[in-house]
Amino acid sequence: MQDELERRRTLRLECEEFLYHAAELLDDRRLSDWHDLVTEDIEYRVPIRTTRERSSNTEFSEEAFHMKEDWGTLKVRTERMSSDFAWSEDPPSRTRRQVSNVRVIDYTDDEIELKSNLVIVRSRKAETDPDILSMERHDTFRREEDGYVPDWSEGGGLKLARRTVLLDHTVIPTDSLSIIL
Repeated sequence: MQDELERRRTLRLECEEFLYHAAELLDDRRLSDWHDLVTEDIEYRVPIRTTRERSSNTEFSEEAFHMKEDWGTLKVRTERMSSDFAWSEDPPSRTRRQVSNVRVIDYTDDEIELKSNLVIVRSRKAETDPDILSMERHDTFRREEDGYVPDWSEGGGLKLARRTVLLDHTVIPTDSLSIIL
């Protein structure tokens, strides 16, 4: 039992380090470096939240998405946002990501399933009221040779293999959802 608790703590700490590193890359607009943290078979989804009766099984659409990305579309998105053609991000947003409540749900030797909460404070131009986006993320990390390895960790690093972002908003409180969540 103690070994299991220690293993979960170590995995959670490793996942937290990954999430903090990824948040820093995105906040610093190092999008190409962030893209290097995803697997080639990445599934990245942000389903649309709907308002439904209490008896409904889910508040999220299984057919409509704010974002439904794979490795190639994420690559195009990150390259475009780093170019002169990202008009919705000109001038670029200033963001600060706050990751919290990281929970390891399940794991094997090769993959870790976790949930985390994220709040993004986004400022644009000279606006004085920032946009605040709140969400829960369901991630699967996979161990790969070229993955992210915290300084204290041993073995293969982590890469993001799947992400589902569950926004707390039915109506998005921002002009565009052009940033990576």
